Amino acid sequence: MFTHDDCVHMARALQLAERGEYSAHPNPMVGCVLVNNAGVVGEGWHERAGEAHAEIMALRAAGDNAKGATAYVSLEPCAHEGKTPPCSEALIAAGVSRVVAAMQDPFDPVGGRGLEMLQKAGIETQVGLMQDAAEALNEGFVSRVMRGRPIVRLKIAASIDGATAMESGESQWITGPEARHDVQKLRARSGAIMTGVGTVQADDPSLNVRDKHIDTRGVQPLRVVLDSRLRMPPTAAMLALPGDTLVCYTGDHDGSRLEEAGAVIQAFGAHGDQVNVFEVLAALAEREVNDVLVEAGPRLAGYLLEKDLINELVIYQSPHIMGSNTRGMFTTPAWSALADRRTLDIRDVRRVGNDTRITARVSV
Repeated sequence: MFTHDDCVHMARALQLAERGEYSAHPNPMVGCVLVNNAGVVGEGWHERAGEAHAEIMALRAAGDNAKGATAYVSLEPCAHEGKTPPCSEALIAAGVSRVVAAMQDPFDPVGGRGLEMLQKAGIETQVGLMQDAAEALNEGFVSRVMRGRPIVRLKIAASIDGATAMESGESQWITGPEARHDVQKLRARSGAIMTGVGTVQADDPSLNVRDKHIDTRGVQPLRVVLDSRLRMPPTAAMLALPGDTLVCYTGDHDGSRLEEAGAVIQAFGAHGDQVNVFEVLAALAEREVNDVLVEAGPRLAGYLLEKDLINELVIYQSPHIMGSNTRGMFTTPAWSALADRRTLDIRDVRRVGNDTRITARVSV
Protein backbone atom coordinates (compact mmCIF):
# COMPACT_ATOMS: atom_id res chain seq x y z
CA MET A 1 0.00 0.00 0.00
CA PHE A 2 2.82 2.39 0.88
CA THR A 3 6.24 2.54 -0.76
CA HIS A 4 9.66 2.97 0.78
CA ASP A 5 9.68 6.60 -0.38
CA ASP A 6 6.30 7.15 1.29
CA CYS A 7 7.80 5.95 4.56
CA VAL A 8 10.84 8.19 4.20
CA HIS A 9 8.76 11.30 3.59
CA MET A 10 6.27 10.56 6.36
CA ALA A 11 9.14 10.00 8.79
CA ARG A 12 10.38 13.45 7.83
CA ALA A 13 6.90 14.93 8.37
CA LEU A 14 6.82 13.44 11.88
CA GLN A 15 10.30 14.78 12.53
CA LEU A 16 9.18 18.26 11.48
CA ALA A 17 6.08 18.00 13.68
CA GLU A 18 8.26 17.49 16.76
CA ARG A 19 9.64 20.99 16.32
CA GLY A 20 6.38 22.27 17.75
CA GLU A 21 6.67 20.35 21.02
CA TYR A 22 7.27 23.52 23.06
CA SER A 23 5.04 25.97 21.22
CA ALA A 24 2.18 24.31 19.30
CA HIS A 25 -0.05 23.41 22.23
CA PRO A 26 -2.98 23.37 22.70
CA ASN A 27 -2.95 22.47 19.02
CA PRO A 28 -1.44 19.15 17.97
CA MET A 29 2.08 18.99 16.58
CA VAL A 30 1.89 18.61 12.80
CA GLY A 31 4.48 18.36 10.05
CA CYS A 32 4.06 18.39 6.27
CA VAL A 33 6.33 17.46 3.35
CA LEU A 34 5.48 18.19 -0.30
CA VAL A 35 7.12 15.97 -2.92
CA ASN A 36 7.03 16.48 -6.68
CA ASN A 37 8.91 14.50 -9.32
CA ALA A 38 10.64 12.49 -6.57
CA GLY A 39 12.04 15.64 -4.97
CA VAL A 40 11.02 17.55 -1.84
CA VAL A 41 9.66 20.94 -2.90
CA GLY A 42 8.30 22.21 0.41
CA GLU A 43 8.33 21.51 4.15
CA GLY A 44 6.44 23.01 7.07
CA TRP A 45 5.43 22.52 10.67
CA HIS A 46 2.90 24.10 12.98
CA GLU A 47 4.72 26.53 15.24
CA ARG A 48 2.02 28.13 17.37
CA ALA A 49 -1.76 28.11 17.85
CA GLY A 50 -3.40 30.82 15.78
CA GLU A 51 -0.57 30.84 13.24
CA ALA A 52 -0.24 29.00 9.93
CA HIS A 53 -0.63 25.23 9.97
CA ALA A 54 2.03 22.86 8.67
CA GLU A 55 0.37 22.44 5.27
CA ILE A 56 0.24 26.19 4.69
CA MET A 57 3.91 26.59 5.59
CA ALA A 58 4.86 23.78 3.18
CA LEU A 59 2.71 25.24 0.39
CA ARG A 60 4.34 28.65 0.85
CA ALA A 61 7.76 27.03 0.56
CA ALA A 62 6.77 25.04 -2.55
CA GLY A 63 5.06 27.83 -4.47
CA ASP A 64 4.05 26.68 -7.98
CA ASN A 65 5.87 23.39 -7.44
CA ALA A 66 2.98 22.25 -5.26
CA LYS A 67 0.86 21.57 -8.36
CA GLY A 68 0.75 17.82 -8.92
CA ALA A 69 2.70 17.12 -5.71
CA THR A 70 2.08 14.56 -2.98
CA ALA A 71 1.55 15.98 0.49
CA TYR A 72 2.69 13.88 3.45
CA VAL A 73 1.00 15.12 6.62
CA SER A 74 1.34 13.70 10.12
CA LEU A 75 -2.33 14.54 10.86
CA GLU A 76 -5.39 14.78 8.63
CA PRO A 77 -5.66 18.28 7.12
CA CYS A 78 -8.33 20.38 8.81
CA ALA A 79 -11.61 21.08 7.06
CA HIS A 80 -13.09 23.70 9.36
CA GLU A 81 -12.61 27.43 9.78
CA GLY A 82 -10.88 27.99 13.12
CA LYS A 83 -8.26 30.62 13.85
CA THR A 84 -6.91 29.85 10.36
CA PRO A 85 -8.60 28.84 7.07
CA PRO A 86 -9.09 25.12 6.27
CA CYS A 87 -5.90 23.41 5.11
CA SER A 88 -7.85 21.01 2.88
CA GLU A 89 -9.09 23.96 0.82
CA ALA A 90 -5.53 25.29 0.51
CA LEU A 91 -4.24 21.91 -0.72
CA ILE A 92 -7.05 21.75 -3.27
CA ALA A 93 -6.36 25.28 -4.48
CA ALA A 94 -2.65 24.51 -4.83
CA GLY A 95 -3.41 21.56 -7.09
CA VAL A 96 -1.79 18.73 -5.15
CA SER A 97 -2.61 15.32 -6.60
CA ARG A 98 -2.23 13.08 -3.55
CA VAL A 99 -2.40 13.43 0.23
CA VAL A 100 -1.02 10.84 2.65
CA ALA A 101 -2.00 11.36 6.30
CA ALA A 102 -0.49 9.42 9.17
CA MET A 103 -3.74 9.49 11.16
CA GLN A 104 -7.26 10.80 11.06
CA ASP A 105 -7.89 13.83 13.25
CA PRO A 106 -9.84 12.78 16.39
CA PHE A 107 -11.17 16.33 16.78
CA ASP A 108 -14.86 16.09 15.88
CA PRO A 109 -15.08 19.16 13.56
CA VAL A 110 -12.42 17.46 11.38
CA GLY A 111 -12.83 13.71 11.99
CA GLY A 112 -12.51 12.50 8.39
CA ARG A 113 -14.07 15.58 6.83
CA GLY A 114 -10.72 16.90 5.64
CA LEU A 115 -9.96 13.69 3.74
CA GLU A 116 -13.53 13.61 2.39
CA MET A 117 -13.18 17.17 1.08
CA LEU A 118 -9.95 16.22 -0.69
CA GLN A 119 -11.49 13.10 -2.22
CA LYS A 120 -14.46 15.05 -3.56
CA ALA A 121 -11.98 17.38 -5.26
CA GLY A 122 -10.44 14.40 -7.06
CA ILE A 123 -7.34 14.15 -4.90
CA GLU A 124 -6.08 10.68 -4.02
CA THR A 125 -5.98 10.21 -0.25
CA GLN A 126 -4.46 7.56 2.00
CA VAL A 127 -4.35 7.38 5.79
CA GLY A 128 -2.58 5.18 8.32
CA LEU A 129 1.10 5.40 7.39
CA MET A 130 3.10 5.42 10.66
CA GLN A 131 -0.13 5.92 12.58
CA ASP A 132 1.23 4.59 15.88
CA ALA A 133 4.09 7.09 15.83
CA ALA A 134 1.71 9.93 14.96
CA GLU A 135 -0.68 9.02 17.79
CA ALA A 136 2.20 8.78 20.27
CA LEU A 137 3.45 12.20 19.22
CA ASN A 138 0.12 13.82 20.09
CA GLU A 139 -1.23 11.45 22.72
CA GLY A 140 -2.14 14.32 25.05
CA PHE A 141 -4.23 15.97 22.34
CA VAL A 142 -5.84 12.63 21.46
CA SER A 143 -6.62 11.97 25.12
CA ARG A 144 -8.17 15.40 25.59
CA VAL A 145 -10.49 15.27 22.59
CA MET A 146 -11.37 11.57 22.91
CA ARG A 147 -11.53 11.07 26.71
CA GLY A 148 -12.04 14.59 28.00
CA ARG A 149 -8.89 14.30 30.09
CA PRO A 150 -5.26 15.32 29.46
CA ILE A 151 -2.29 12.98 29.80
CA VAL A 152 -0.78 13.18 33.30
CA ARG A 153 2.97 12.81 33.88
CA LEU A 154 4.51 12.69 37.32
CA LYS A 155 8.07 13.97 37.70
CA ILE A 156 10.11 12.83 40.68
CA ALA A 157 13.69 13.56 41.74
CA ALA A 158 15.00 10.89 44.11
CA SER A 159 18.12 9.30 45.50
CA ILE A 160 19.02 5.75 44.56
CA ASP A 161 17.35 4.57 47.78
CA GLY A 162 14.09 6.29 46.83
CA ALA A 163 14.25 9.41 49.00
CA THR A 164 12.84 12.70 47.72
CA ALA A 165 13.77 14.85 50.73
CA MET A 166 15.26 14.65 54.19
CA GLU A 167 12.80 14.27 57.04
CA SER A 168 13.16 18.01 57.69
CA GLY A 169 11.98 18.72 54.14
CA GLU A 170 15.42 19.66 52.79
CA SER A 171 15.61 18.64 49.14
CA GLN A 172 17.71 21.12 47.17
CA TRP A 173 19.38 19.71 45.27
CA ILE A 174 18.99 15.95 44.97
CA THR A 175 19.77 15.81 41.26
CA GLY A 176 22.39 17.64 39.23
CA PRO A 177 22.10 20.66 36.91
CA GLU A 178 21.71 18.52 33.78
CA ALA A 179 18.64 16.80 35.22
CA ARG A 180 17.17 20.11 36.30
CA HIS A 181 17.69 21.44 32.80
CA ASP A 182 15.93 18.37 31.42
CA VAL A 183 12.95 19.12 33.68
CA GLN A 184 12.70 22.52 32.01
CA LYS A 185 12.05 20.68 28.74
CA LEU A 186 9.34 18.60 30.40
CA ARG A 187 7.69 21.78 31.65
CA ALA A 188 7.88 23.40 28.23
CA ARG A 189 6.14 20.40 26.67
CA SER A 190 3.26 20.66 29.12
CA GLY A 191 0.11 22.73 28.98
CA ALA A 192 -0.10 22.78 32.77
CA ILE A 193 2.09 22.05 35.81
CA MET A 194 0.26 20.78 38.87
CA THR A 195 1.31 20.77 42.51
CA GLY A 196 -0.20 20.76 45.98
CA VAL A 197 -0.44 23.63 48.43
CA GLY A 198 1.95 21.80 50.78
CA THR A 199 4.72 22.07 48.18
CA VAL A 200 3.92 25.76 47.68
CA GLN A 201 4.13 26.42 51.42
CA ALA A 202 7.34 24.41 51.87
CA ASP A 203 9.32 25.29 48.74
CA ASP A 204 7.64 28.34 47.16
CA PRO A 205 8.29 26.96 43.65
CA SER A 206 8.08 29.01 40.47
CA LEU A 207 6.82 26.18 38.22
CA ASN A 208 7.76 28.05 35.07
CA VAL A 209 10.04 27.56 32.09
CA ARG A 210 13.16 29.55 32.89
CA ASP A 211 15.59 28.19 30.29
CA LYS A 212 15.93 30.89 27.64
CA HIS A 213 17.25 28.34 25.15
CA ILE A 214 13.85 26.62 25.04
CA ASP A 215 11.65 28.45 22.55
CA THR A 216 8.08 28.41 23.88
CA ARG A 217 7.15 31.45 21.80
CA GLY A 218 6.67 33.29 25.07
CA VAL A 219 3.97 30.94 26.37
CA GLN A 220 4.20 29.62 29.95
CA PRO A 221 2.37 26.49 31.16
CA LEU A 222 -0.68 27.06 33.31
CA ARG A 223 0.29 26.60 36.97
CA VAL A 224 -2.29 24.56 38.88
CA VAL A 225 -2.32 24.40 42.69
CA LEU A 226 -4.59 21.97 44.52
CA ASP A 227 -5.51 23.86 47.68
CA SER A 228 -8.74 22.61 49.25
CA ARG A 229 -8.89 25.33 51.93
CA LEU A 230 -7.19 28.19 50.06
CA ARG A 231 -4.10 28.21 52.28
CA MET A 232 -1.80 29.42 49.50
CA PRO A 233 -0.09 32.67 50.53
CA PRO A 234 -0.72 35.68 48.27
CA THR A 235 3.03 36.30 48.42
CA ALA A 236 3.80 33.02 46.59
CA ALA A 237 6.55 33.59 44.02
CA MET A 238 4.62 32.08 41.11
CA LEU A 239 1.89 34.73 41.39
CA ALA A 240 4.36 37.45 40.40
CA LEU A 241 5.58 35.60 37.31
CA PRO A 242 4.32 35.74 33.70
CA GLY A 243 1.57 33.24 32.99
CA ASP A 244 -1.54 32.18 34.86
CA THR A 245 -1.95 30.36 38.16
CA LEU A 246 -5.15 28.41 38.78
CA VAL A 247 -5.87 27.62 42.43
CA CYS A 248 -8.35 24.79 42.87
CA TYR A 249 -10.30 24.62 46.12
CA THR A 250 -13.42 23.07 47.60
CA GLY A 251 -16.04 24.32 50.01
CA ASP A 252 -16.70 27.93 50.99
CA HIS A 253 -13.50 29.94 51.39
CA ASP A 254 -12.56 33.54 50.74
CA GLY A 255 -10.11 33.76 47.85
CA SER A 256 -10.17 37.53 47.41
CA ARG A 257 -6.57 38.02 48.57
CA LEU A 258 -5.32 35.41 46.12
CA GLU A 259 -7.31 36.98 43.30
CA GLU A 260 -5.89 40.39 44.15
CA ALA A 261 -2.42 38.82 43.96
CA GLY A 262 -3.14 37.59 40.43
CA ALA A 263 -4.43 34.05 40.92
CA VAL A 264 -7.48 32.56 39.25
CA ILE A 265 -9.49 30.56 41.77
CA GLN A 266 -12.02 27.87 40.94
CA ALA A 267 -14.19 25.75 43.20
CA PHE A 268 -14.52 21.99 42.71
CA GLY A 269 -16.24 19.14 44.46
CA ALA A 270 -14.49 17.25 47.25
CA HIS A 271 -13.09 13.73 47.26
CA GLY A 272 -12.62 13.04 50.96
CA ASP A 273 -10.57 15.95 52.27
CA GLN A 274 -9.05 16.57 48.83
CA VAL A 275 -10.12 18.59 45.84
CA ASN A 276 -11.73 16.21 43.35
CA VAL A 277 -8.87 15.78 40.90
CA PHE A 278 -11.10 14.04 38.37
CA GLU A 279 -13.08 17.28 38.10
CA VAL A 280 -9.88 19.33 37.92
CA LEU A 281 -8.55 17.26 35.00
CA ALA A 282 -11.86 17.59 33.18
CA ALA A 283 -11.73 21.36 33.70
CA LEU A 284 -8.18 21.46 32.36
CA ALA A 285 -9.34 19.59 29.27
CA GLU A 286 -12.00 22.28 28.80
CA ARG A 287 -9.16 24.81 28.99
CA GLU A 288 -7.51 22.88 26.12
CA VAL A 289 -4.67 21.46 28.23
CA ASN A 290 -3.27 18.34 26.57
CA ASP A 291 -0.48 17.39 28.96
CA VAL A 292 -0.23 17.90 32.72
CA LEU A 293 3.11 17.63 34.50
CA VAL A 294 2.82 16.94 38.22
CA GLU A 295 5.61 18.18 40.47
CA ALA A 296 4.44 17.47 43.99
CA GLY A 297 5.19 15.87 47.33
CA PRO A 298 4.61 12.22 48.26
CA ARG A 299 1.04 12.78 49.48
CA LEU A 300 -0.37 14.17 46.23
CA ALA A 301 1.83 11.86 44.14
CA GLY A 302 0.57 8.84 46.05
CA TYR A 303 -3.05 9.99 45.87
CA LEU A 304 -2.85 10.30 42.08
CA LEU A 305 -1.30 6.84 41.83
CA GLU A 306 -3.97 5.34 44.06
CA LYS A 307 -6.67 6.83 41.87
CA ASP A 308 -5.00 5.55 38.66
CA LEU A 309 -4.64 9.08 37.31
CA ILE A 310 -0.94 8.89 36.43
CA ASN A 311 -0.18 7.86 32.85
CA GLU A 312 3.58 8.24 32.95
CA LEU A 313 6.33 8.52 35.53
CA VAL A 314 9.56 10.40 34.85
CA ILE A 315 12.00 9.61 37.66
CA TYR A 316 15.38 11.31 37.92
CA GLN A 317 17.47 9.08 40.16
CA SER A 318 20.66 10.43 41.65
CA PRO A 319 23.54 8.08 42.51
CA HIS A 320 23.66 8.70 46.23
CA ILE A 321 22.10 7.28 49.40
CA MET A 322 20.15 9.60 51.70
CA GLY A 323 19.44 7.14 54.47
CA SER A 324 16.44 6.41 56.67
CA ASN A 325 15.58 9.88 58.03
CA THR A 326 13.96 10.81 54.73
CA ARG A 327 10.71 11.12 52.83
CA GLY A 328 9.77 8.61 50.16
CA MET A 329 8.32 9.05 46.71
CA PHE A 330 4.71 8.21 47.55
CA THR A 331 2.29 8.15 50.45
CA THR A 332 -0.29 5.45 49.65
CA PRO A 333 -2.32 4.63 52.78
CA ALA A 334 -4.88 2.65 50.75
CA TRP A 335 -2.25 0.10 49.73
CA SER A 336 -1.83 -2.53 52.41
CA ALA A 337 -1.07 -5.72 50.48
CA LEU A 338 1.38 -6.75 47.78
CA ALA A 339 -1.55 -7.09 45.39
CA ASP A 340 -2.11 -3.32 45.63
CA ARG A 341 1.17 -2.54 43.91
CA ARG A 342 1.27 -0.91 40.48
CA THR A 343 3.30 -2.51 37.72
CA LEU A 344 5.45 -0.22 35.60
CA ASP A 345 6.31 -0.61 31.94
CA ILE A 346 9.78 0.88 31.57
CA ARG A 347 9.89 2.75 28.25
CA ASP A 348 13.27 4.47 28.47
CA VAL A 349 16.34 4.59 30.71
CA ARG A 350 19.19 7.01 30.03
CA ARG A 351 21.89 9.06 31.70
CA VAL A 352 21.30 12.77 32.22
CA GLY A 353 24.54 14.12 33.59
CA ASN A 354 25.38 11.99 36.62
CA ASP A 355 21.74 11.05 37.14
CA THR A 356 19.55 8.40 35.53
CA ARG A 357 16.21 9.28 33.95
CA ILE A 358 13.64 6.50 33.99
CA THR A 359 10.48 6.91 31.92
CA ALA A 360 7.75 4.41 32.73
CA ARG A 361 4.09 3.83 32.00
CA VAL A 362 1.78 2.79 34.80
CA SER A 363 -0.09 -0.45 34.14
CA VAL A 364 -3.60 -0.36 35.59
